[in-house]
Amino acid sequence: MVNTTPHLLAEDRPDFDRALDEALRDARLTEALRAAEPHLNSAQLRTKAASMADLIAAPAEPEYQRYTALRDAGPPAPLGLTDRLRSEDGAGLLPVLTVLTPILAGTGGVVLLLIGYALRGAAPELALAQAVVTAGWISLAVGGAALLVGGVGLLLTALRDSSTVATVQDGELAEARRLWQLALRERALLPWLLANLYTDPAPLPAPRTPRPGAPGYTSPGFTSPGVEGVTEADGRTPRPAEFTGPGYSPPDFTGPDEV
Repeated sequence: MVNTTPHLLAEDRPDFDRALDEALRDARLTEALRAAEPHLNSAQLRTKAASMADLIAAPAEPEYQRYTALRDAGPPAPLGLTDRLRSEDGAGLLPVLTVLTPILAGTGGVVLLLIGYALRGAAPELALAQAVVTAGWISLAVGGAALLVGGVGLLLTALRDSSTVATVQDGELAEARRLWQLALRERALLPWLLANLYTDPAPLPAPRTPRPGAPGYTSPGFTSPGVEGVTEADGRTPRPAEFTGPGYSPPDFTGPDEV
């Protein structure tokens, strides 16, 4: 069988702990904790639930997957000029004119200037040549002004759209997180806490044996054999056995008898 238990990411463990605290304060559980028969207390339930977080969170897996998918998606890519015009299609002629006016005015101004300066070179006294040149410069000025206005408009529209998209995305992400926490508390934590109220507490971790050379490690006491070289019961090194040499007394010696 494939294990489909979701694995809570490290950044989501605080949310799990917060939902666990809320579930432990729920009226349904606090009423069960006041029962007279022996059962786990709140601290034992919290310890046991914290050690089984992935398994307990399984009933809220659909909401968790949606929440993490929205969070991992990130902000959408900004629209290009063509996509922006398509999105504004049908909204009026103003967006189209904002883009087309600088192009048409600029192109027309260049053409008029070429014709006007050509006429001025061929017939300087011709009044039409000066009029064409003047029209060309006016057309370029109109195109430049339209380009400036259009650029400012597009910038403001981009800022407005990005702000709107960010606000909508933040709202969706916050709602997905709220729904996951609600499902985690109501469908996962509370049923598990009530079902495990009369179970055994979480086992204590086994004590670790220090390795040789590690702090807190003492080697067993060894002494040479002998009646007075036995290691004491608490493992301490006994005091060295006292040694006395064989009893010796000098021979009785007296000088020659005095005459």
